[in-house]
Amino acid sequence: MAKSVLTVGLVALGLVWALAQTAQADDMKRYVVAGSQAAKLESCVEPTELMRRQHMEFIKHQRIATVHEGIRIEKYSLSGCVDCHISYNAEQIPQPINQADQFCGACHAFAAVNLNCFDCHAAVPNGTPLDAAAMAAHDAAGVAAQVQSHRDGENH
Repeated sequence: MAKSVLTVGLVALGLVWALAQTAQADDMKRYVVAGSQAAKLESCVEPTELMRRQHMEFIKHQRIATVHEGIRIEKYSLSGCVDCHISYNAEQIPQPINQADQFCGACHAFAAVNLNCFDCHAAVPNGTPLDAAAMAAHDAAGVAAQVQSHRDGENH
C-alpha cells in the first residue's frame, strides 16, 4: 500500500514538473515578439540557448571592443538587437523594447534581472519618430527637440 502511494506521488510530481517545464518553454517562446524580424529567423546571431545564457557577455565584449578599442562590428551590437527584436503597434510605431511586454523587458522581468541598458541607449531603432504621447511627455519635460534631434542624427 505504502509503495503504491509513493509511486502515485512520484508520478504526480513528475507530471507537475513536466507541465511546469512546458509552461516555462511556452513563456520563453513568447519573448520573440510576433511580427519582429527575429520571429522570422531560426536563431539569433548565435544559437538560441547560447544567446539566452550568454547575451550579456556578448554585449559586454562588444562594449569593450567599441568604446575602448574603437572596433565597431554589428554582430553583437545593442542597436542590432533592437533593430531585429523590435515590434510595432497597429500604427506601425515601434514599441520600446524594454517595456514589460516586449522582448528585453519581458525576459528580464521573467528572470528578475535589472535592465538598465536603455537608461542610456535607445529602446527603439535610431531615426524612429516619437509618437504623439511620447512627444507630449518630452514636451512637458522640455527635451522633445533634443531627443528627436538625437534620434534623427546620431547613432547611439
